[in-house]
Parts: sequence; structure tokens; C-alpha cells
Amino acid sequence: MDAAARRRACLDAMGITAWVPRRPVPADGPAEAVAIAGVEAGAVSPPVAPAALGADVGPAAGLDWDGLAAAVAACQRCELHEGRTQTVFGVGNRAARWLVIGEAPGQEEDRRGEPFVGRAGQLLNSMLEALGLQRSEVYIANILKCRPPDNRDPRPGEVACCAPWLARQIELLAPRIILCVGRIAAQNLLKVQTPIGKLRGQRHVYGDTGIPVVVTYHPAYLLRSPAEKRRAWQDLLFARQIHAEAE
Repeated sequence: MDAAARRRACLDAMGITAWVPRRPVPADGPAEAVAIAGVEAGAVSPPVAPAALGADVGPAAGLDWDGLAAAVAACQRCELHEGRTQTVFGVGNRAARWLVIGEAPGQEEDRRGEPFVGRAGQLLNSMLEALGLQRSEVYIANILKCRPPDNRDPRPGEVACCAPWLARQIELLAPRIILCVGRIAAQNLLKVQTPIGKLRGQRHVYGDTGIPVVVTYHPAYLLRSPAEKRRAWQDLLFARQIHAEAE
């Protein structure tokens, strides 16, 4: 199966029907320059950058990847450590240009020690593959490294305790772009209370790093609300555009 066929298969998995634009695609344009629901690649809102402060790395200062992973595994900075099976540090390429940030581990992630597994993880993989990216090519992490009880929303104090670990991951990775999936991940990373509907379609910036941030829906939400997959694909096209501009 060639690359174009694989992308079509991934779009199918997302529930997106790809169609060929009526006007010709330039010969040197990307093969995946397809549109959904009449929205073409690049047809996005003007970018804006809100003022947001990145977290201080604090106790993670100076740690390399292995040291950071060990510190997270031993972390008892908040009460979530009492109910975890294990921490969920992150997974992927530690030299990746793309960083995907989600909310917090769920039951299966807590059991396996890896973010985005199960049905939501499979959909995230399809979303990435539709962009021509393999899961192994990106880095995936969460706002929290431990599972909240009953998968409740993270509390501010818990997010604050975990913030240095994520901040150091971002510092070590130095990604070209951050893709935030879900309202909670986006609001906590950007330190805003803006609804996700207003965060989408904008070029945000992580703290004072200059790293662009794009926001989209969480895969678990898309499984519950499949009609929103079209908008999520629009977000992914926007993220790819921003990433290309950062090259």
C-alpha cells in the first residue's frame, strides 16, 4: 500500500470522507492536499498568540531523560501516587518534532504505563497517520503522570505538582510544534479558561519558548461525537501548516 492509500485508510478510520478538490492541485503540492466538508488545507482562521507562561522546571532542573523518568516514577508530590499502579511518563521519539499532549492516564494507561492506548489511542494513531506520521515518530505525554480516581478531571494542585515534569520534557524535546488534544490539556498548558471551541483554529504559543501550540479535540471525545472528526481533521491540517512554517 502506497503512502496516499495509507492516508486514505487512516481518514476512513477517522470517519472522514476524502474527496478530490474541483480545482487542480499543483503538481508539486502534497498528495494529501484533500479537503473535508468543503474545507481545504490552509483554509484556517488567522493565527493569534495569547500570553501564556510555561511552567518552571523546578525539581526537574538539570535532569536528563533517564533521570527525569526515574524522578517521575518515584514521585509522591501529590496524593495521586497513593492510588496509581504506575506512573505514565510518556512514549515516543525523544528527538521528535511533534509533541502530543493529553489530559491524564486512564485505567488502561495506568495498567500499561503508556499514554493513549485502547480505542482512543487507536484513533490518535489514525489521526497521526493521516498526516503521514507514525506513533513512533512523535512524542506523546500527558498533563498528569498519574491516573485521577474514576478518571475525574485533574485538580489544580495536581496539575501544579506535575507541571515541572512536563515542562522539563518539553525543554528536553524542544519540539517544533505541540498538539494539545482536549480542553483540559489545552487550558492547563496555555493557562487559560477559554472554551476549546475558541482555542481551535488559532496559533498559540507555549510560554516564552516560541513553540507553537495547536488545539484539537481529544480522541475519546471524537469517539463519543464522531461528527466532530471533520473539525479535528481541519485542526490537523492547520497543525501541519504551522509545523511547515517552523521548518
